[in-house]
Amino acid sequence: MALIGRLFVIAFAFLAACLVAGMVIVAAIMFPEFSDLGSGPVDQGAIDIILGFGFIFISGFALLPAAIIALITEAFSIRGALTYAVGGAIVGLACYLGLVPFDPETLRFQGIVRRHLEIMTGAGIVAGLVYWMVAGRTAGAWREPPPRLPPPPPMPSR
Repeated sequence: MALIGRLFVIAFAFLAACLVAGMVIVAAIMFPEFSDLGSGPVDQGAIDIILGFGFIFISGFALLPAAIIALITEAFSIRGALTYAVGGAIVGLACYLGLVPFDPETLRFQGIVRRHLEIMTGAGIVAGLVYWMVAGRTAGAWREPPPRLPPPPPMPSR
């Protein structure tokens, strides 16, 4: 029963991490537009749509690598924040490199944009820390038996 509850916590933490990562990516990509004072106010409806697509994009591409990281940390009860930050960076890097064409003859990725790589890795770090705050601090705790209750006090004798 504790495992089923833990799976719900992991799913909620993954969705929260994807939402934050999508927000980081949209803010970082759109920053040049935000800094231009001559363009006027930004339409909030457009930002909401872009955030929605960013969330869907991140959650779709990050599901398998993030599930592997979550499985490893749950199996070994790893609870360190730095571990989740590094795992998030790896997931962000994997998501970006999954979109870049790879040339098997030269064993190199073609067309890497360094700024985009940094944005995805940074978003992965932030997502890893959000995941740690929601679910990572108690990784593997579902396997520990519940604490034993102290024995009742002795009955008074007559």
